[in-house]
Parts: sequence; C-alpha cells; structure tokens
Amino acid sequence: MIVQRLDRTPWLLEDLQDLRDHARVDPNGYDDVALRRMFVAAVLEAEEHGQLALFPQTVRVTLDAWPRGHTFRLPIGPLLDWDSVSTTADGQPFEDFNTMTGQWPVLRLTGARPCGQVVIEYASGCEYQSHKIPTDLAHALMDQALAYYDARGPGDPKAQALSPHFARIVGRYRGVRI
Repeated sequence: MIVQRLDRTPWLLEDLQDLRDHARVDPNGYDDVALRRMFVAAVLEAEEHGQLALFPQTVRVTLDAWPRGHTFRLPIGPLLDWDSVSTTADGQPFEDFNTMTGQWPVLRLTGARPCGQVVIEYASGCEYQSHKIPTDLAHALMDQALAYYDARGPGDPKAQALSPHFARIVGRYRGVRI
C-alpha cells in the first residue's frame, strides 16, 4: 500500500498570541517567522504520528489488489466529503462500494472485488481555522511547538523528541488497524 498526501499546504497561525503565551515568549523578543515554522513542524509531525489530516488535502492510496475482506479502512482521516471518494481498478472507474464516514472512514464493497491495482483518492482534513481543530489537539500542537522552541540551537539531539503530552494526545486520534 502506498499512501500519498497531495496538495498539502499547512495553514499558518494568523494570531500567534496563544502560542506566545504558551511558550512564555516576549512578543518583541523572538522572530515570529521561526515561531510559525515551529508550529507548522508540529502540525506536520501530528499528521504523520496520528495518521491525520489537520488541514484539507487530497489523499491517494494505491493498492496492488483489494484486501481480502470486503472492507478497507482509509489510512488517513477524517474524511471531508464522502462524495470526494473516487476509485479505479486497473485504470477503470470502480463504483461498487459504500463509504462509511467518520473519524476513520471505511469503504465497503457492494459487489464483486475489483481486480488488479486499486487507486483510491479522497479529500481529508479539518477546517483551515485552528478553532475547528479539537481543543486537545490544538493544545498538543502548541506543546510540541514549545518543545521545538526549547530545543532550538545546537544541543542534545535526544532532547528534541516528541513531547509526552503531544504523543499521548495525538495517539488517541490514531486509527486502530484491523
């Protein structure tokens, strides 16, 4: 299985005040561009660690063949629009499936299993505005950005790990593989 994230453009914080307060940073004492960059790095880390899409993006999944069962859990959630799911089998459109939406959407076959290579594309992500992201995830992002802020510059590479709070909170959103 190959999973690709297409048109991936992370949103930037427009108002850094919450992040400045969380990091206890003087608004005049630190470069806002670098602080934004640390937040974007935290967003990208959360997406990879939690198999999430925190901002709208297209996900393409390529399978050598349809899995053994009649269902396939999409690897990155949430699904923005169930109508956005398109599937091809051996280059031909394939529509014999239902989409079960939610945090971890699933495709369920309604007909025969498709033959050959299967390519699935869908729109995934939360809204662009940070207030649309669940509060615990928003806090985890700020906590990880703070961890990057504290570990800036040369130092111990082991100190530049994931924040324990970040790993725990993002881990809750991670899908269960079956």
